[in-house]
Amino acid sequence: MFKVQIDTDIHIGAPPSRVWEVLSDLASYEEWNPMIRSAAGTLAAGEKLDLHFEPAGQKGHDFRPKLLVAEPGRELRWLGIPRFPGLFDSQHYFILEEQPGGKTHLRHGMSFYGLLIPLAGKRLDATTRGPFDRMNAALKERAESRHTR
Repeated sequence: MFKVQIDTDIHIGAPPSRVWEVLSDLASYEEWNPMIRSAAGTLAAGEKLDLHFEPAGQKGHDFRPKLLVAEPGRELRWLGIPRFPGLFDSQHYFILEEQPGGKTHLRHGMSFYGLLIPLAGKRLDATTRGPFDRMNAALKERAESRHTR
């Protein structure tokens, strides 16, 4: 099986509980998230989310991933469910690691795997890394903000 891994990370000056609060407030994504423009669903393993991806400069699309992990303050992970499994599958994750001083190290990434990966490999990094970095920066800004909803 062919695989491409995209990994990004950022240090956030807020505790994992605050980062989780922002990340898990799906209804507010439209206010701050430059990559996932809307989100709805229940954050529990086995549930499906309703997401609308529309990074700047890219065509938007709706997506219904299945949640694999939804552990408050620690990890959010979902599995993309393609029409034809095994051709172009994906797994998206956010891992929150507590750091000294009430800070968080966020690891945000995605694994793509399947038979079509060799055709899209280099393009995946070019179209994914920038939107992930912008989302990370927006999450950092919102989590570090003293303003809460």
